[in-house]
Formats: sequence, structure tokens, C-alpha cells
Amino acid sequence: MTERNNNESLPGYEKIKSILNESPDLNCRKIEAGQVGIHIIFMKNLIKPEILNEYVIKYIEELSVEYLHYTYLMKNIPIEEIKVNLEEQEVISSLLKGFAYIYFLDEKKAFMVNCANPIERSIEKAETESLVYGPKISFTESLTSNVKIIRQNLNDYNLCTDEIKIGERAQKQVRIVYIKDIANDDTLQTLKERIKQLKTDNISDSSVLAQCLEDNHYSLFPQFILTELPDRFIYSIINGRIGVFIDGSPVGIIGPANFFSFFESTEDIYLRWSLSTFIRFIRFFSMVGSIFITAIYVAAMTYHFELIPSKLLFIIGQSRSQVPFPPLLEALLLELLIELLREAGARLPTKVGQTMGIVGGIVIGQATVEAGLTSNILIIIVAFSALGASSAPIYEMGTAVRIARFPILILAGVWGLNGIIFGICILMVHLLKLTSLNKPYLAPLYPLRMKDLQYFLIRLPHHFYMRRPLVNRPKDSIRLKERLRNITDLDEF
Repeated sequence: MTERNNNESLPGYEKIKSILNESPDLNCRKIEAGQVGIHIIFMKNLIKPEILNEYVIKYIEELSVEYLHYTYLMKNIPIEEIKVNLEEQEVISSLLKGFAYIYFLDEKKAFMVNCANPIERSIEKAETESLVYGPKISFTESLTSNVKIIRQNLNDYNLCTDEIKIGERAQKQVRIVYIKDIANDDTLQTLKERIKQLKTDNISDSSVLAQCLEDNHYSLFPQFILTELPDRFIYSIINGRIGVFIDGSPVGIIGPANFFSFFESTEDIYLRWSLSTFIRFIRFFSMVGSIFITAIYVAAMTYHFELIPSKLLFIIGQSRSQVPFPPLLEALLLELLIELLREAGARLPTKVGQTMGIVGGIVIGQATVEAGLTSNILIIIVAFSALGASSAPIYEMGTAVRIARFPILILAGVWGLNGIIFGICILMVHLLKLTSLNKPYLAPLYPLRMKDLQYFLIRLPHHFYMRRPLVNRPKDSIRLKERLRNITDLDEF
């Protein structure tokens, strides 16, 4: 440890008190023994009193005078984390994090010890990503706990957790988590540079940090995966992706991401491959249906009656006979009503929110049909559309699908099927141009990598996954050294 040359710049109690605007939480414990004077300065509501009293104050008071000097105390005080070579800004910042500032009046030297008492909640089940099979624990707001969970579940000496601090006014610690011999160096360097280039007062959450790191800030579609689940996080970094934690957020960031990875669930790994493939296709089809089914209904009812079978057209005509609105306005009203019910259910307390969603949907739907404001057929279609958007395992992608419905719906009401085709073309061009950490968003379809389709579009038995996905450009692409051998009953004899 090297000493500071300019010790006069270290602030004393009065200066710290002035900088912190005479905060009533700032305390100073003065210790005098002979000619030695020591000030122990701390924020009383941020420190753990037991640590400060037992391992700092009591320890110093029990020492004889010849040992009460900076060098001895700095080397022997029984506290794990100590900061030396301090600057004024670091002193203030550390005090606000729960450190105690030990200042020697005669020597004009100081060091800081960690006496923080962080507020942490216990590990609980994930709220936004529910699973039937697999681990149920989720990350917490404690960065230390999150890194501990990863290390306990991934015992690899190549696991790296690089630290970066961001925020000009309220600094926060960021950890970049990756496996050194797997993660791509260019991707890692790109991510680190973007984090270091952020100039902002404060980053409050992982979702805010992910938005700041995106390639395209104006896109509807998320370009990083946000997850509360340690198993999804670990599965991703083993396959060559890079994870990010920020202190104070219970959500991890995973990148680079592609469009199809937002429809994967860690539950796909735990279920049999046939069921996983079936469920994954259901997610894709429900997403496509959520965007286009209401728009197709509006286009057919407005411009393309000939596409509807005559018997079905007669039923729809009877259902809409009392509706005073054109199909476009009718569909927009119902879609907005569904979004209103969803938002109200999410913001209200849990028990009230569930009641609002169920009772509100039934009562309002029945009332609007009886009042002649909408048709039964459209209520079924809009309900299917809302369910389809909720089938995405990642909440951000479900939200993007819900928003994408509205411009497609308006185009269908204005130009019919031509408008839908025009909307599809715009959507595809946008997705083709989109990237995540400079990697194609539609990989492995564009650019086409046939071997990677088994990771994103379908699910095969585990012994087919001998290599990591090439879209992540891993250093070590080999997962299994040899193909697993099927053992039959005859082999056992």
C-alpha cells in the first residue's frame, strides 16, 4: 500500500459536516490518549453499530499509546475491507455507503473501514418469470448475493466478474459476468466500452442500463434479455453470452440477444424435447397471431368480404348488425379496453388486481355486446390476441408485441390486406437491420446458420447439443467431447 503525498487535502470532521449540509445523521466519536487524537466519523443510520463498536472503537480504546498511529492501525484493525489513498470525493461517497472514516489529527492521515449495514431481502421466487420445473429462486437487490448465487451454481475458475463503476452523482457498482475461455473478446470489449462511456447522474435499475446500452434506442424490440432467474443467466453465459449486474437491481442483463431467444424458457431444458418443441412453436404462432389476427379481421370486414366463407359471413353479419362503429374503430376500442384492464390489474394490489382482471373482463365484455357496441366474434379475436402477447417468456418482448399490434391494425383498416403486407415488410426490414452488441438480431435465420436452428426454433434431445451456438461466436464451441451413448436394457447385461 502506497501513502498519499498530499495528506493536507484529507477532510476533517468540520469540512465533512459542511459538505454533507450539516446532516444530523453524521456522527463523530473522538478518542484521545496522551498526545494522540483520533476522530471516527460515520453516518449512524448506514453503519452496523455492532461492527463499529466491537471491531473499531473498542479495539482502538484497548490499544496502548505506542500503537495508536496510522500505520499500525491500518495494518491490524480487524475489519475485512479497508480503503487507503483517499481523496475527498471518495471519502464522502464511502461515508454514504456505510464506511467509517478514521482520521488521525496529528498525522493528518486517514483510512476507511467498511461497517455497512445493507438492507437485503431474502431469496424468493421470481415474480415475472414463473416456472413449473426447475429452480425457483431469483436474484435480489444485493449485488454481492447475486454474484454469490452465480458462483455457487457455476463452479468454474474461468468465471470472471469484472467491476465497473457508473454514475456521476450517485455511483453504482456494475459487474460484468462471463466465462473467460468462452465469451467472445470483441463482444466483451464492446460492452465494456459502452458502459464506461455512459455519462449520467444515476442508473437506477438494470432495465435502465439495458436501454442505455442498446444499439437502436428507438426500436420497439428489446435488444437485451432481462431475467430474474439464475439458471437462465448461467445457461446463457455458458453458451457464450455475457451477463451484467448492477447494484440495487434484482434483474440480470444478458447479451447479445437475438429475436428468437426471447421465446426460449429455461423450462424448455427441463421438459422432454418433444414437449419443449411443441410449446416453443405455440409461442411463435401465438405471437404472430397476436400481431395479425385482429388486423386480418378488420381488413376482411372492411375490404375483403369475399375471403370469408358465406356461412361465417352470415354469422358475423348478424353479430355486427347492431354495431354503429366501423370495424377499425370497434377493434381499436376493444384493444384499448383490454390494455386498460391489464394495466389496472398490474397496478392494483394483487388480490384486487386479479378480481379486476377477471370480473372486469367478463362484465364489460358482456355489457358491450348487449349494448350493441361490439360483436361477439371480435371479443373472441381480441381475447386470443391478448393471450398470444402474454405467451412470451420475457415480459419486454410481450410488451413489444402488444404495441406492434396497433400500427398493423391501423394499416389494415386503411388499406386492407395491402396495408398488412406493407406493415410486414416494414417490420421485417427493421428486424433485419437491428443488432444487439453489433450481432444480427434475426440470427440464426439471417445470416442463416442451419446448425444453430436447433437452439432457437426447435428443441432436440440433449445429446445433439455437442457445440455451443455459433451466433454468440464463442471461443470454445465444444460442449461435449463425445456423443452420449444410449444404454438399453440388453447393454446392462
